Amino acid sequence: MRNLLFTISYCGTNYHGWQVQNNAVTVQQTVQDAVEKILQKRENIVGCSRTDAGVHANMYCFNMKTDSVIPCEKFVSAFNAMLPDDISVKDCVEVNENFHARYDCKEKEYKYLILNSKIRNPFYSNRAFLYPYKLDEAFLNLQAKQYIGKFDFSSFCNAGSSVEDTVRNVKNASVTRNGDIIEFTVSADGFLYNMVRIMVGTLLDISSGKIPEDTIRDIILSKDRNNAGLTAPACGLYLNNVIY
Repeated sequence: MRNLLFTISYCGTNYHGWQVQNNAVTVQQTVQDAVEKILQKRENIVGCSRTDAGVHANMYCFNMKTDSVIPCEKFVSAFNAMLPDDISVKDCVEVNENFHARYDCKEKEYKYLILNSKIRNPFYSNRAFLYPYKLDEAFLNLQAKQYIGKFDFSSFCNAGSSVEDTVRNVKNASVTRNGDIIEFTVSADGFLYNMVRIMVGTLLDISSGKIPEDTIRDIILSKDRNNAGLTAPACGLYLNNVIY
């Protein structure tokens, strides 16, 4: 039995996240449909993360155990022939039989894109959050640094999460600008439900004055979701890098 690790990217606009759901099209289901066409049987695939509806991935990993002898490079081309245009398989490698795409992940990096403009850009439709009010990226970058560290991030987790351990170690957080695009980048050993989107929403609420500046650390220590900002829309969020 072989254990194969696949690296893919996808636009999440047409999907209700990664995880298979009843009565909803998901990325996992779509990939499993492609597997069934290639192997004539439905193999189980294990994803590295649960992404929400409308969230994208520049890099997403899953592993699949199979007795197929198809070479890795042939799997890549076969998948891409079967998958829709908004999902692309970029790589396939054989890994240890005990490898698990989710549990062996050491760190993940997310990016959130904000189109900081009063005019919509069709090329960023459903791929960035249109925010018409002026943003100071240098100021927001300083605020974002307060996320860095190992803390209980309960304040940045929406209701609906069943996770008991809410402590996460944020390794890096930064805000940069490229033209009209404001980019929030954050990496950690793991993330809570909607954590990145709440981080972004909190930065936006600080920018607008709804939340006082230099209070992110206080919000973290409060462990109270009501003290953090809005949950930014899913369309701007990208799983950007997965480290094993």
